[in-house]
Amino acid sequence: MVTMESDSELEAGDTPPDFELEGVDGDTYSLESFADAEALLLVFTCNHCPYAQAKFDLLNELATEYDDVAVVGINPNDAEAYPEDSFEMMQEFVSEGKVDYDAYLRDDSQDVARAYGAVCTPDPFLFERRTSQRDPEGRATESGDADGEFRLVYQGRLDDALNPDDEPTRYHIREAIEAVLAGEDVGLEWQPSRGCSIKWKDT
Repeated sequence: MVTMESDSELEAGDTPPDFELEGVDGDTYSLESFADAEALLLVFTCNHCPYAQAKFDLLNELATEYDDVAVVGINPNDAEAYPEDSFEMMQEFVSEGKVDYDAYLRDDSQDVARAYGAVCTPDPFLFERRTSQRDPEGRATESGDADGEFRLVYQGRLDDALNPDDEPTRYHIREAIEAVLAGEDVGLEWQPSRGCSIKWKDT
């Protein structure tokens, strides 16, 4: 098992690369699928990694607690080399209740993980859906973002339990989500997530 820390090249304010990925429910998902959410938490994760498994419950809780936040898991691991990360096993994890996110998607080509600069599992990215600022007459101001466009507001650890057996004492992702839902800036320092390396296919 190779342990790595997140090191994405995406920066605060960046828009997320779009995707079309199949979910375990058989539907195809893109960013547009989550356009009604105020925030989008994309987590590159998998089935077999103990670091990822240690965050299943937290991600399940976030998906249940925050109606305005879409919690989406993306599994990019090479399923041929790691059969537990196959699409069928992803479906099994969901049917057994181990994974209960708003969507659990398969990045079989690994193109999406590369586009985001994901390197480990879990590797979380929190985006805020911003709407244009309006003047009193309803016109968009120059400083406003396009309506409904997601922007990166946090990338880093979910909590301060960096090892699978550690007990968290601080939940960074909750702080970030609460700030977004309150309409405040996310003032957290971006400290790297830690987990198993993404299992890239041989090319």
